[in-house]
Amino acid sequence: MQQDEYQVVERIPTVEEYLALREVVGWGQRDEQMTARGLSNALFTVCLLHEGKVIGCGRVIGDGGLYFYLQDIIILPAFQGKGLGKRLMEAIMAYLEDHAPGAFVGLMAAEGASDFYKQFGFAVRPPERPGMFRL
Repeated sequence: MQQDEYQVVERIPTVEEYLALREVVGWGQRDEQMTARGLSNALFTVCLLHEGKVIGCGRVIGDGGLYFYLQDIIILPAFQGKGLGKRLMEAIMAYLEDHAPGAFVGLMAAEGASDFYKQFGFAVRPPERPGMFRL
């Protein structure tokens, strides 16, 4: 893989780009207005580009002080397994090192992805500290 054929850039994907990524990876669709609001309110967003097209993205959301969450780490399936997720995460982790020292940083990993995040210092919550989310 040539490193220069892929670029990680700090920018927000368009609503159309983001919704297309979600659709291809099977995450379902969201309302366009809610999506636009959510994307614009992220603390940090990076896109992965190939030939000028968005093939992946990752966001950091939160309160900007005490709590930060990684959200929407997406790479199109055709580009997975090439180390590109690691490149997205390296950009995100650099942001967190600069902006979130000592803060809580969390994420919800897709099934089977926990090992990927462990290399960046994340751990699965122990059973005695279960988390919850609203469906």
